[in-house]
Amino acid sequence: MITADLRRAIIAATGAEDPLLRPGPKPGSYTTALPLRLGPEPGQAAARRGLEPHTAATRLAATLRERQPWIADAELTGPGFVTVTVTHAALAGLAVRIAQAGPACAASDALAGRTVQPPPEIQLAGRTVQGSPESPLAAMPGWPQARATLAAQVTVRLAATAGAQTFLNERGAVPAPVLPSRGPVADAVDFAGADAVRFALARMPPGGEPPDPAVIARHVLANPAYAVRYAHAAAAAVLRWAAALGIRPAGFTPRLLAEPGELALLDALSWLPERVAVAARRGRPDEFAGYLEELAARTVDTMSTSSFTKIADISSERLWLADAARTGLAAGLGLLGIGAPDRL
Repeated sequence: MITADLRRAIIAATGAEDPLLRPGPKPGSYTTALPLRLGPEPGQAAARRGLEPHTAATRLAATLRERQPWIADAELTGPGFVTVTVTHAALAGLAVRIAQAGPACAASDALAGRTVQPPPEIQLAGRTVQGSPESPLAAMPGWPQARATLAAQVTVRLAATAGAQTFLNERGAVPAPVLPSRGPVADAVDFAGADAVRFALARMPPGGEPPDPAVIARHVLANPAYAVRYAHAAAAAVLRWAAALGIRPAGFTPRLLAEPGELALLDALSWLPERVAVAARRGRPDEFAGYLEELAARTVDTMSTSSFTKIADISSERLWLADAARTGLAAGLGLLGIGAPDRL
């Protein structure tokens, strides 16, 4: 996808490991601070330590403009910063690329060549075990252990999706023991559902407050554990409604996706593989869950407009976008180990 393509283009031009991407000032724009890292260190000669940031930024911008036809512009935006703007066709075309890619839309080679270390050990009923895909959250004696286990599981999935080699330990995964008594996590799963608990744990930062089962069970958009799954269902509903009318995604004309909300949703979708890689590198699945919340909000806002709810306004291009939103959210939820319902 776009951020994965841009990552490769910048790395090819500079030889750096990380392009240090962040959102630009408008949809389809991306800023890199990499030239600041390529420049000389204070007190060191440029010839010995590299180019001055301004020179490095100027050269990087020129290289990107010359070599990448999908880049509309690359310009200096401050000392050592380069802001890249992709063509409208590249941004709009993301709708088709994501819909056709399926779960692979979240994949990249950002962490290729790296190895993810075993997840942290957790204490269970007096035993030390490794968090693993076989560790049931409901078996955890408390929220800190459940959060540590889920963070280990999700970080491994994210890292593998970003191209890293992953392993749990040399002997393989060690499942958590079955505890003789129920704990608060099992009670929360019974009350709110496993998916709601998993998302609440995924978005819980290290040392954060445990989720309230009564809150995460609520079917309201103010509850992130519900909102992300609802957004997937909202995108699926648009496609289901159109199919019932005999309307399906067919041709694609990029210029027909130009509404501000549509561009904002496309921009949010373009960050999916980058957010996977960054969260995996930092070992912070809560940051990825936060990204999914933002993507869900963009999806709900866009799917609620008349462009997606009136027969006269629906178009093949908008159906591709609905499919892309559904696909991106499903990929993200899948990485958290959560189901992506078509109806709620």
